[in-house]
Amino acid sequence: MNQVDWWRGAVVYQIYPRSFFDSNADGIGDLIGVTQKLDYVASLCVDAIWLSPFFQSPMRDFGYDVSDYRAIATIFGTLEDFRELVSKAHRLNLKVLIDQVFSHTSDQHPWFAESRSSPVNARADWYVWADAKPDGTPPNNWLSVFGGSAWEWDPTRMQFFLHNFLNCQPDLNFHNPDVVDQVLDDMRFWLEQGVDGFRLDTANFYFHDQRLRDNPANPGSVTSPDVSNRANLYTRQLHIFDKSRPENIGFLRRIRSLLNEYPGSTTIGEIGAVNSLELMAEYTSGGDRLHMAYSFDLLTDDFHASEVVRVVEALESQIGDGWPCWAMSNHDVCRVATRWGKNRDPKFARTCLAFLLSLRGSICVYQGEELGLAESDVPFERLQDPYGIRFWPTFKGRDGCRTPMPWSQGQPHAGFTISEPWLPIDVEHHKMTVAEQEYDDQSFLNCFRRLMKWRHMTLAIRVGDCQFLPCDSANVIHLSRSHHGTEIHCAFNFTETRAIVTPGLTLDPHAAVWSPDAGQTWVALI
Repeated sequence: MNQVDWWRGAVVYQIYPRSFFDSNADGIGDLIGVTQKLDYVASLCVDAIWLSPFFQSPMRDFGYDVSDYRAIATIFGTLEDFRELVSKAHRLNLKVLIDQVFSHTSDQHPWFAESRSSPVNARADWYVWADAKPDGTPPNNWLSVFGGSAWEWDPTRMQFFLHNFLNCQPDLNFHNPDVVDQVLDDMRFWLEQGVDGFRLDTANFYFHDQRLRDNPANPGSVTSPDVSNRANLYTRQLHIFDKSRPENIGFLRRIRSLLNEYPGSTTIGEIGAVNSLELMAEYTSGGDRLHMAYSFDLLTDDFHASEVVRVVEALESQIGDGWPCWAMSNHDVCRVATRWGKNRDPKFARTCLAFLLSLRGSICVYQGEELGLAESDVPFERLQDPYGIRFWPTFKGRDGCRTPMPWSQGQPHAGFTISEPWLPIDVEHHKMTVAEQEYDDQSFLNCFRRLMKWRHMTLAIRVGDCQFLPCDSANVIHLSRSHHGTEIHCAFNFTETRAIVTPGLTLDPHAAVWSPDAGQTWVALI
């Protein structure tokens, strides 16, 4: 693989800086803390890190509400700290991707302060403003992802502004070419700092329907098996006018054109939509849009092997020359060990990770996933996430997957900090620290490393074609990966009992095996 296309088949390790490592004893992780732990990250054999937002922000949504795209929040450090992080990462052969949150800003951003001041100023049209209906209600029926109307009345400007998320996160108006130019210029700023690319938050939310037409009802939403979806009326609509608009393609082409000026840089788009697989294919095809994209289709509440196979096959059937990126955990969803694992054998999470790392495409692994961490149960009085606070107890929010990394058993707060951490550390996580797993050959951590080494040395696994093979057992997956005459079979038993995968191969519960000679000799790595 050449240096320009390093991202094809790469494994990207997501770091949530606030919860990774605290270097200055204030209870919050920071950039220096990330830098100090990069040797550990490199030992995982991953190709890149993705840093969740560290920009200046009032932290109402913990950095996903940016008030200055070029400044670093003081709790995380300085621009010089960031430059040192990038420099050390590159010395360790790690690429650095950073989150860019462009669909919206914080209401504390100077752009918004100017825009809301009057309908006639230089940035009056930088955000999405609309008049109230004659009866004083919002311009249309659009809903916020975080609950309630997507419109907030502003008494200064005497108009409503659009916010697809919190009401302190006004949406930028991408129909304004000045906004597009500014966003691209801010991306260029970080490319000049040495970053190797971007994870694009809510990449299908940039444009809205300029006619502000009402969204239609979603007839299947009421029977959704997802409890959090039933609690949030957002899923009652088909979101065809407030996101995923056709104009988005033109903006993605502008992004790709910019990144082409920096060979080897890349993009990962986050796609949240009912038709997310279709958008993943559309947004990554043609060689002039995003390099890769991931969706929430493997971030569902329940595991069914047939559904997982359907998702992957559906994408493969339509992606063409596009490129997928897969994730089973991140900072927005319950950790896979709990979400899919439920009360199953702990080995189930290993099997999930083994399957993930055997897929065609690039892979995102969330910090702590390599340790097998389960979701933390954060008590209501310690909750920080406004999403969880609003919908408690039906939906407990995202804090349970954002608790700090456990580094050392026997140290205060599992070695994350010597002060009270911003979120509590689960008592079970104290038993699963990096230090405890480091020298145990059969630990989850070292199984992860074996899987990573296997993936790195096996081109068919990293970039080869993928085909699912017939299997009579439910919740057992058998697939083949092939590249230039090399064919490798992979088999995964997600059940509690022994299962026959194919004649001559019976798998123990929660086991995974790989065959370097197309099904003749099987190797277990976990």
